[in-house]
Amino acid sequence: MATKANMSESVELLLKLQGIDYQLGELERSKEYLPDMIATLEGEIKQAQIDLANAKDQLEATRLENKRLELRVKDKQVELERLQKQMMVIKTNKEYDALAREIDHVRADITASEEGILSTLERIEGLQNEIKEKEDRAGQLAEANGVQLSSIKGEMDSVGDKIKIKEDERHNMIVRLEDNIVSIYERVRKGKGGGAIVHVRHRACSGCFKTLPAQLVQEIRRAERIITCDSCGRILIWADDE
Repeated sequence: MATKANMSESVELLLKLQGIDYQLGELERSKEYLPDMIATLEGEIKQAQIDLANAKDQLEATRLENKRLELRVKDKQVELERLQKQMMVIKTNKEYDALAREIDHVRADITASEEGILSTLERIEGLQNEIKEKEDRAGQLAEANGVQLSSIKGEMDSVGDKIKIKEDERHNMIVRLEDNIVSIYERVRKGKGGGAIVHVRHRACSGCFKTLPAQLVQEIRRAERIITCDSCGRILIWADDE
């Protein structure tokens, strides 16, 4: 059976206990935020890959459009040559006017297609540059986020072990404290969500900043019993630098 600590030792143990509880709280919270961090880092990598794939799809579609326009120009040029040959053999003004309109229409189609080809060539060049940038970004993210993911996943794997170690340390602290002291500490800790023990600073509680009576300050300094703030309920201890 563990030997119970005297009051001075109890104060030191309470401070250590509070530190352990803070660490346990952080470990428990890490079980929630570490998966979120992993999801964020993996999401960034995935989004970069999606952006790259979309740019490549756009490039492929633009190249196909360029090929389609080039074929259209060739077809229309063949058609134009045919129509121009027909102009050599027509016999009436009516036939001439109809054929001239058709030739103008084909020439306009060729011009529009050639302008489309220039536009697709510009888009192809822009997309090629964009793809290079997105490839670089995807590679950099995969490398940088990969390092972080490896570290975080390793941390996640060790959380359970760290919690067990801290729980064992906590138990070793508690068995050395009187039951009534533990009871006060646990009640205050649960009520305040942590920060159960605070120092006296400038003759006031550093938890709620209420000024303390001089006699109470002297009692706290002597550390002969556990004293709580009658305003916020926190356990008060003397600060060595007071």
